[in-house]
Amino acid sequence: MSQKEAGVILALSTRQVKRLLKGYREQGAAGIVSRQRGRKSNNRLAEEVKKKALDLLKSKYKGFGPTLAHEKLAEKEKLKLSDESARKLMLEEGLWKSRTLKKIVSHPLRERWACF
Repeated sequence: MSQKEAGVILALSTRQVKRLLKGYREQGAAGIVSRQRGRKSNNRLAEEVKKKALDLLKSKYKGFGPTLAHEKLAEKEKLKLSDESARKLMLEEGLWKSRTLKKIVSHPLRERWACF
């Protein structure tokens, strides 16, 4: 199989296939696995920011929704935290529950009246 065909099957460019093949030849199956696997993300929220935000969310901003809590944390407490990060923190701690969407009820078409 050519590298171009493998790229089409794997939805990768030929350059990426060459890189994977080189890693496989040098290290075997371990050469294909990402070296970042098992490590913490570089773009994660700092622990002190997370702890301070949780303390404030549990005490001062108890009962707030994630968007309003994010706005207050940014405005008054000067915490750099996205609204999505605030939402995730609140969900993990059980401070907020997301609403489930209503089930869409389909209305079947009724049979029409016979016209005389």
